[in-house]
This record gives sequence, C-alpha cells and structure tokens, in this order.
Amino acid sequence: MTHETASRSSPGPLDPSRCAVALDTDDLSRALELARALRPWFCIAKVGLELFGAVGPGAVRSLRDEGFEVFVDLKLHDIPNTVARAARALGTLGARYVTLHASGGADMLRAGVEGLGGAARPAGTEPPVALAITVLTSDSVAAPELLAGRARLASAASCGGVVCAVADLPAIRSAAPDLLRVTPGIRPRGAAADDQARVATPAGAVAAGADIVVIGRPVTAVEDPAAAAEALLAG
Repeated sequence: MTHETASRSSPGPLDPSRCAVALDTDDLSRALELARALRPWFCIAKVGLELFGAVGPGAVRSLRDEGFEVFVDLKLHDIPNTVARAARALGTLGARYVTLHASGGADMLRAGVEGLGGAARPAGTEPPVALAITVLTSDSVAAPELLAGRARLASAASCGGVVCAVADLPAIRSAAPDLLRVTPGIRPRGAAADDQARVATPAGAVAAGADIVVIGRPVTAVEDPAAAAEALLAG
C-alpha cells in the first residue's frame, strides 16, 4: 500500500488499510497473538516504546513476516545526526511509518526524513514514511496556531504525514493539506477515554479527514479482541 493510496483512495472507514492496531505490550508472543486475531480488520501494526523496548528489532521483523505494514512509533527527538541514524536503522528493518517529534525543529525532521530515505530497506517493502508528531492526544489543549506551525514545518521538511488528534484535523488540513493524517485516541462511542484527553470514534475520525486511525486498548485490552474490533469498525 502506498502512502498516496492510504491517504486518498481507500474506500471508507472500515478498510483495513486505514487501520493500525497499537500493540502495547512487552510480550512479543502476545503481540503476535493479538495481531493474528485482528488481521481481518488491520493492515498496519504499531510498535511503540513498550514493545520495542522489550524486544527491539525482532518486533518489527516478526510483524512484517506476518504480512503487516509496521508503524514504528518511537517519537524520535534528539540532535539531527542521532535522529538520522536512528531513522536509517528503522528504515533498514522495513518500517513503513516512523514517528518524529515536530517540536524537534526543521533540521531534526529533515535529518529523520533523509535517514529514512537512505535506508537499505528489505526487498518488497514500500518506502518508509516519516510522520511528525504535532501535539500528543493526552494533552487536553492544542492551540490551532501551534498545530498549523508544526504541520507546515513537517511539510517543509518533506515528512509524509503528521500524527494528531481528530479535533486537530481542521487546523492541520488548512495548513498542510497534502500530508497524510494519522489519528490516535480512537474509542467506541461512550467509552472511557483512559489517558487520552481528546478522543473520537473511527467513523468520526474518517469523516473529519483522517487517513489512518490508530486503535489500541479498545481492541487489545479486552476478552475478545476480534469481537471488539468487529463491533468498533462496523461503520
């Protein structure tokens, strides 16, 4: 799936190519069990700090072997040289999406993009996409001018997309309409927000302009993940 396909051609909110499952566990066996159970609804598997910290590159390789596009969400934020090298290493693993903090500035973002672009990625994998983190969904407030500035920064640095709350999409779309828009904080209607301050339903996210929705605990921290995914992504 190309970044353009994900962002502009996927048919509707239920398309698995637009859905990323957040595998927030420190157990690779559990992550793979969840990924396999949820495969009908998700084409993208997100590896965050917890799983990568416990397992490292093996998590990315294992999920790629299962046929998933892998979203490595480490939120890189360091000096440009370090970010470039880290991004290159992640691209070499075959990561499809890699997150960088937009607050790191233009030089850092550009270094991350260049690092990904210089990666010797595995055969048959799509070019990696740099995603700039705008404002975390755990923050209760995101000023439109801050969002717009970070979106423009990401675009100028040649990032492929941004990560933002659904409520932030109008500001992002206005400032940088060509960026891929990835939205975490997805919950069933009426569900607890947990530590997410700004949440939305999958259908609400797509209607607002999200290209990819990221879903974690509502489908991974339940007794029957498959049933939860079916119910949540039913439209």
